[in-house]
Amino acid sequence: MAIKDWPRLERPRERLLAAGPSALSDAELLATLLGTGTGKRNAVDLARHLLSCVGSLRALLELSQQEFTSLPGLGTARYVALQAALELSRRYLKARLDRSDPIADPRSATAYLSAQFKPLRREVFGCLFLDTRHQVITFETLFLGTLDAATVHPREVVRRALELNAAAVILAHNHPSGVAEPSQADRALTRRLSEALGLIDVRVIDHVVIGEGETTSFAERGWL
Repeated sequence: MAIKDWPRLERPRERLLAAGPSALSDAELLATLLGTGTGKRNAVDLARHLLSCVGSLRALLELSQQEFTSLPGLGTARYVALQAALELSRRYLKARLDRSDPIADPRSATAYLSAQFKPLRREVFGCLFLDTRHQVITFETLFLGTLDAATVHPREVVRRALELNAAAVILAHNHPSGVAEPSQADRALTRRLSEALGLIDVRVIDHVVIGEGETTSFAERGWL
């Protein structure tokens, strides 16, 4: 059955307007972006089929252009639309962070950091640099790694903190495996960075590890 023939309040767009986007399933949200289905499937059925094929929404959004367009009912235009939607969400979160009050709780930056790291298939390390009032100066990706490791050089983090005249930093990296539990190497690195940055009076106020649907805060665990 075509979506236009569904009861009005069961249609994804009408439900979104009536109850907000959080009321929609992953498939329904994806269907609103796809707009139309194929000859055999309406947009919702197509979205459900695609999610079933790849396993999850994250897996779908992380596909390369070639992988994405090889799926039934998808093409370059839809790939571009979804990538644009992802980038808009990242820029929106960054804009909120840039104009926010000073960061009193490191977790207030977690949504933005998660948006930066979750699409990545390899481990990446970055820093959120803060001024003396803990307002955001900038976020930068500093080191790119492999599927399960990124080599981090404390001297480069110190150099960049000095260049930006930062007073504090929030460290962040992702675990492409999806598990946000910090390793012993993560804890050792955090100690080294805290010591190195402490020599120039820059405080590490948190280290956030981003996994699949979860994050771990060093500050919340009392490790800083």
